[in-house]
Amino acid sequence: MNNKLFPNLVSEVILSLQDVFRDGRPLDRVILFRMKNNPKWGSRDRSFVAESTFDIVRHWRRLWRHLEEEPALDIRSLYQLFAVYWQLKGGELPAWKEFAGMKERWVPLQEKDMTRAEWFSLQDEMDELGVASLGEEVWRNELEAMNRPAPVYLRVNTLKASSYTLKKALEEAEFPYMELYENGPIKLMSKKHLNTHPLLRSGLFEIQDIGSQMIAPFLQVEPGMRVIDACAGAGGKSLHLAALMNNRGRIISMDVEPRKLEELTRRSRKNGVSIVEPRLIDSTKVIKRLAEQADRLLLDVPCSGSGVIRRNPDSKYRVNKEYVERLLKVQEDILERYSTMLKPGGKMVYATCSLLAVENEGQIQKFLAHHPEFTLEEEKYIYPSEHDSDGFFMTRLVKKK
Repeated sequence: MNNKLFPNLVSEVILSLQDVFRDGRPLDRVILFRMKNNPKWGSRDRSFVAESTFDIVRHWRRLWRHLEEEPALDIRSLYQLFAVYWQLKGGELPAWKEFAGMKERWVPLQEKDMTRAEWFSLQDEMDELGVASLGEEVWRNELEAMNRPAPVYLRVNTLKASSYTLKKALEEAEFPYMELYENGPIKLMSKKHLNTHPLLRSGLFEIQDIGSQMIAPFLQVEPGMRVIDACAGAGGKSLHLAALMNNRGRIISMDVEPRKLEELTRRSRKNGVSIVEPRLIDSTKVIKRLAEQADRLLLDVPCSGSGVIRRNPDSKYRVNKEYVERLLKVQEDILERYSTMLKPGGKMVYATCSLLAVENEGQIQKFLAHHPEFTLEEEKYIYPSEHDSDGFFMTRLVKKK
């Protein structure tokens, strides 16, 4: 660990924390803004600002407990919080006026001295929802797994490369990696320089969590099929589906945000994908025109993100019962209206990046109770503690002929 602190970099961390907690800006966009705003930073500077900000957001509530204070967002208080964080990492504080008295100012508490929600830094209501879904022991294990930094996984783009080709390219670029199983996801052992390396623009791979990589195969697509990815976003799963289909057939990738579909178009070109057709959902007619058109339908619905909090630690502070209730209505509406796009005899996958039962099997049970034309074929959870992955739920339904 490099123990040396630089005033300009610590200041950027403090400003980033204000952006997240005072202004409500998404953490990933805050970090991206900092990087673009400071193009002369070296890789060490970028890593320090990104990792320090992510760590403090990840452990926000726990760090404030060490100060025995309620969270505050003024500059002086945030410097004190940074001082606690830095010392817990084993760093030495420089003799800056902002850190005056901070060697004795905080209390070295342990897990037993805090509530579970405080120790893992999440809302009390989110903790209650997790316990109700998984039980105290399993929920705690998943929180522990999700409170660690997320590894970087690569998915081989089989339209442009083989596992061998990608591994050779990584070796030539001096990126240490581990292949999890033959021709499967590849785990990078270091992400240093990846975001600026030409290899990222090669189209040989996509950065995609190992858990997320399990969803597209679960849909059981085949070349030549007509597939609808109805909540496609920027299209990570659409691109995976295209590779599984050997770029043969048709994929209609839908979303309500034009900028995400524009990003999908760019990524499709990079990946050598020609069968993806982005389509904006700008009225109810878009769904109605596709009635009973899809052989396969993917509904990767908006959710609480309770399974991806290690990648998006700021999301922990948004999840409460009222927030989840609003999401449940959105999910129910998507299931009800979008499922009409599936052909009789076709298969539909409903997926979330949530570990909360009310968003997962709870929604499917309600849907099946009102739709006897569908039957449940398979459902599964992807647990972070088991796969060193993000958390996901997926269920596959079949529409009767």
